[in-house]
Amino acid sequence: MVDLREQVANYRQRDWYCVPLRPRSKSPARRDWINLRLNPEVFPKQGNIGIILGEPSAWLVDVDLDCAEAIELADQYLPPTPAITGRPSAPRSHRWYIAVGAITTKHTDPSDGSMIVELRSTGAQTVVGPSVHPDGETYETLDGEPAAVPSLMLAACVKALAEAVIAKRGISVPLANPEPSQAGSLRHASNEVQSRAVAYINAMPPAIAGSGGHSQTYAAATALVHGFGLDPAISLAILTNHYNPRCNPPWSEKELQHKVNQAATKPHDRPFGWLRDSQSRDADLSTVDLSKFQTKPPIVESPETIDRPLHKVPSDPGRLPESMYEVPGFVRQVMDFTLANAPYPNIGLAFCGAMALQSFLAGRKVATTGDLRTNIYLLALAGSGTGKEFPRKVNSQVLFQIGESRSIGDKFASGEGIQDALVRSGRMLFQNDEMDGVLRQINLDRDNTRESIPNILLTLYTSAGDVYPIRVKANQKDAIYVDQPHLTLFGTATPQFFYESLSTRMLTNGFFARLNIIDVGKRGKGQTPGSARNLPDDILETAKWWADFTPGGGNFMSQHPKTATVRFTPDAETAITDLRTQTEVEYDKADDDGDEVARAAWSRTCEHAKKLALIYACSENHAEPVISVAAVRWASEFALHQTRRQLYLASVHVAENPFHKECLKFMKRLQDESTGILSRRQIMRIMKMKANDFDQVVQTLVQQEQIKSVWIESKTKPAQGYQINLD
Repeated sequence: MVDLREQVANYRQRDWYCVPLRPRSKSPARRDWINLRLNPEVFPKQGNIGIILGEPSAWLVDVDLDCAEAIELADQYLPPTPAITGRPSAPRSHRWYIAVGAITTKHTDPSDGSMIVELRSTGAQTVVGPSVHPDGETYETLDGEPAAVPSLMLAACVKALAEAVIAKRGISVPLANPEPSQAGSLRHASNEVQSRAVAYINAMPPAIAGSGGHSQTYAAATALVHGFGLDPAISLAILTNHYNPRCNPPWSEKELQHKVNQAATKPHDRPFGWLRDSQSRDADLSTVDLSKFQTKPPIVESPETIDRPLHKVPSDPGRLPESMYEVPGFVRQVMDFTLANAPYPNIGLAFCGAMALQSFLAGRKVATTGDLRTNIYLLALAGSGTGKEFPRKVNSQVLFQIGESRSIGDKFASGEGIQDALVRSGRMLFQNDEMDGVLRQINLDRDNTRESIPNILLTLYTSAGDVYPIRVKANQKDAIYVDQPHLTLFGTATPQFFYESLSTRMLTNGFFARLNIIDVGKRGKGQTPGSARNLPDDILETAKWWADFTPGGGNFMSQHPKTATVRFTPDAETAITDLRTQTEVEYDKADDDGDEVARAAWSRTCEHAKKLALIYACSENHAEPVISVAAVRWASEFALHQTRRQLYLASVHVAENPFHKECLKFMKRLQDESTGILSRRQIMRIMKMKANDFDQVVQTLVQQEQIKSVWIESKTKPAQGYQINLD
C-alpha cells in the first residue's frame, strides 16, 4: 500500500502542492485550502489528498471527464498525454497537462445541466491516489509526465469534446443571438474567427532578433492566413496591431507584408482553415479530429538504456590537453618552479604565467620575417581559490630582480592609463585579475567612458611593429608616439562570468579573436608553499640575458628599438603554409554562412600560431632562436584548439538579449547530457524559470528546429522530454 505522506512528497518534488481532504471524500479538510502550501510531514496519515491545480503547481491542469461519452471520445479530441488517471469504475477519466494561463471551464448538458467535461485549473483541486473514493475504490496515483500544451489550444479541444458529446446525444443547441439575415450571420462568424485569431496570436511567443525571429513571425502569419483562413489584409492588420508591438525589434510594414505574402503562397502541411474549422460551431463534430493541434512526438528509449549518444554534439574540443603545456627551455623552467612552490599548483596557470613572462622578455627585441612580435593576450579561466596569485608573483619577482619592475602593471582602470604606462617604458606586462568584471563594466557603461579599453588593447595588439600615437592632452605642444609598443596581457577570470560578460560586438570586432583563452580546470592538491622570491639562478640568468639584449647594438631600447629576425626553417615554412590553407578554408565556410564571429576567429588563427611558434623558439634557445617544424606543429595544434574551443563556448554563452540567453542555457543543458535528452521535469528544475517563460523558450527552439519533443520510456509511464534535433 502506498504511504500517503510519501506520495505527497513525490508530488511536491514535481512542483505540485497537495491539500488534505477528509477521509473517503473530495472535500478539503480546511476552508483555507486554496492558500495552503503544506509540507508532507504535516499531512494526516489517514485521509485523502488532492493536488492544487493551476498556477500554484506550475500550471498543472486536469481535464475531468464526467461522463462515459466524454471518456469514449477523449482520444479523438484531446491532445495526447502520458499522464492519465482514474479509478476502477471510471478508468482514464482524468487527463493531465501543463497549460500556462489555463482558466477553469465547465461544460454541461444544455438539456439537464449534468456535467460533461471540466477543464480544471487555478482555484480548483483534484483528488489523486492513494486516496479512496466514497464508494471504496482507490484512485490511481499521478505517475506519468503531463504533456505541455498551449492553454488556448487545450480550452478549444475541451470545448470541442463537449460539443461532440452533445451532438452524439442528439441534442440541438440553437445559436445565441441569431442574426436576422444570412449576411449578418456571416458577419458575426467573421468577427468571431478574428477574435479567436487575435487570442491565438497573443499566445504565440514574440519574435526576438537573433532567436529565430523570422521563423516566429512567419509562423504567426501562417496561423492567420492559412490556419484561420483570414484575408491577407486582415492578417496584416492583426500582425501589425497585436503581434508586432511585442517583437524586439518591431518589424517594418514592408517586412510584415512579405511574411503575409509568403504564408499565402507557400505550400503547407495542414489543410486550409484548420485552426478556424477546429473550433467552428458549424463543423461536423462527429468527424473532427483535434489531435492535429499537436503531433505526438516519437517515443525514445530511457536514457539509462542508451549505449551511445542519439545526436552529434556540436564540436567541442574540451579543455586544452596537458600535452600542449610542453614548451621546452625557459617556459618549462618557470613552470617547474611555479608548480613546485605554489600552495595549490595548477599546470594551466603555471603555463600562462610562464608564457606571459617569455612574451614580455622578448618584446621589442625579436620578430618573424613578417614582423610579427611576441605580444600575446592570455586569459586563464579559473575559479576562486584555484591559485591564480602565485604565477603573477613569480613574474613580478623576476622582473623586479632584473631591474624591469617599472614595466609591471596590475589592473588598468582606463585606456588612458595603459597609454601612459607605455610612454614610460615602451613595453608592459599587465597582470589583471577579474577580467570578466572589466568587460561587464564596459558593457554596462552606456556613456562609453570605458570604451577606450578594448579599443586601445586592439590597436596596441596590431601596432607592435608600428608607431603608436598617444592621445593629445590639454596644453600639450608636441605629439607623443611610442615606437613599436609591446603589451603582454596575463588576465584571469571566472569561466562562467567571463563568457556571460561578452557581447556580440566584442566577438566580431577582433578583441575576442586575439585572446588565448585557457580553461585551467580545478585547483591542484595543496602543498607546503615556497617563496616566489627564491628564484633559481638559471631563470634569473636567462631573464637578465633578455633584459640586456639589444639587437643592432647601441640603439635606444626604450625609444627606437631594432629587432632581431627569427626565421622559419624550410620544413616549418611548409607547415605554416599548410595551416594558413586550412584556416582559409574555414574562413571561407564562415563567410558563406554569414557567420561574423567565426570569420573573425579564423582570420586570426594563423597569426596566433606564428606568434606562439616565435615564443616557443625564444624559450627553446634564447641565444640563437630558430622557428623549427616542431615549434610550428605545436603552435598550430594550440591555435586550432583555441579557435574551436572559443567558437563553441561563444555559441553557448554569448546571447544577443535576455531571451536568447535562456535559449542558449536550454541548449547547453541538453548538450551537457551524454544522451542529448532531458525530461521536461528535469530541465525545468535546472532552468529555474517561470513555466510561462520556459514554454516560450521551448516553443522558440522547436520552431527553429533546434530541439524536438520526445516521449521517454521509463519503468512506469512515458515522460515528455526534449532532444537536440539533428534532422
